[in-house]
Amino acid sequence: MLLDNSHLTARRHARVAGAIYLLNVLTGIFALGYVPAQTGGHGDAVATVQNITAHEGLFRAGIVAGAICYLAFLLLPLALYRLLGATHRIASVAMVALAMASVPIGFVTLGHKLDVLTLLGQAPWLHPLSAAQVQTQVMLQLDAYGNGLLLAQVFWGLWLLPFGWLVIRGRQLPRLLGYLLVLGGLSYVADFAAQLLVPGYSDTAFASYATTPAALGEIGTCLWLLVVGARPAATA
Repeated sequence: MLLDNSHLTARRHARVAGAIYLLNVLTGIFALGYVPAQTGGHGDAVATVQNITAHEGLFRAGIVAGAICYLAFLLLPLALYRLLGATHRIASVAMVALAMASVPIGFVTLGHKLDVLTLLGQAPWLHPLSAAQVQTQVMLQLDAYGNGLLLAQVFWGLWLLPFGWLVIRGRQLPRLLGYLLVLGGLSYVADFAAQLLVPGYSDTAFASYATTPAALGEIGTCLWLLVVGARPAATA
């Protein structure tokens, strides 16, 4: 009976973590991938402003989705701690701390998108600005948004290192997922460094796929938690 209860508890904790993870993944894909693809102008200020104006509702929805994504990411490491914490306490605390450190950066970064909406609004004090000046300010805010995401990416990578190690050591989930998570964490950090240190890196084909291991590891872990669940911790 004790064994059955431990299996049920582990599975319940896994399903909760998987559901939060899925919310984080879906809102992240929408806010960080789909919306920018529809509202961006490929560096053209005029086209960018036109696209945002034409898809203002989508732009606003992206901000809301981003906020939900960061809120889910605030809860996710706590849910994973309940599941994996018995494997190694220090690594589990590091996982939680590194993941949560990215959340304030994410919310501050979202503020730049709110500033874009302000610039494109009809406030009387904006009337003295010419169209070119508004477009320049919009691009500056979007660049600041991108820079904030780049900083957050450091923590998106670092938290995966203890997370993946816990998966590998605890064997509550397939070890392959743990290796992908660790590799994904390293790829996030390497991509951050390359974008700052390697001229022209962002324009290379490799840059588009640099964080693929992280996507495979995180989406795979999310689906495994949600569909299959997890085994009890070895130390239980």
